[in-house]
Amino acid sequence: MLLNIPGKGNVKIENVILDFNGTIAVDGELIEGVADRINKLSKLLNFVVVTADTYETAEQELKGVNCRIVNLSNSKEFNSKLDVLTSLGQEQTICVGNGFNDRIVLKDCILGISVLQDEGTSIEALIASDFVCKSIMDVFSCIENPNRIKATLRS
Repeated sequence: MLLNIPGKGNVKIENVILDFNGTIAVDGELIEGVADRINKLSKLLNFVVVTADTYETAEQELKGVNCRIVNLSNSKEFNSKLDVLTSLGQEQTICVGNGFNDRIVLKDCILGISVLQDEGTSIEALIASDFVCKSIMDVFSCIENPNRIKATLRS
């Protein structure tokens, strides 16, 4: 997917890293509509959910969702979200999160988006992001309608 990101030019986006709790799930339960949106957008982009899985529900909640799950609690391949981002390529990956532990990937990816939902958002995550959305559904809408990103980031 080609995006024109103000200040960064035309960028080929291939991946989206999503945090689980607080981003696509609340209290360990997938937010209604998330599965359908990921499955729809997965025709254009690779989705990777990276989580410490606080509630130990990610695998069950994401059954039938076209995404890769990286559980940092038991991963032998990755130690951090940054490891996952680096393996995918920072210049072709959007990151979405809300927590303090998301701040580094939100800053280091090509486009970092914070979400402010029921579980709140870390100030550090907000500062590290390129912009913030009020819900994960709004994030998906921005990806589907890239002029929203362009309008928000235009200088």
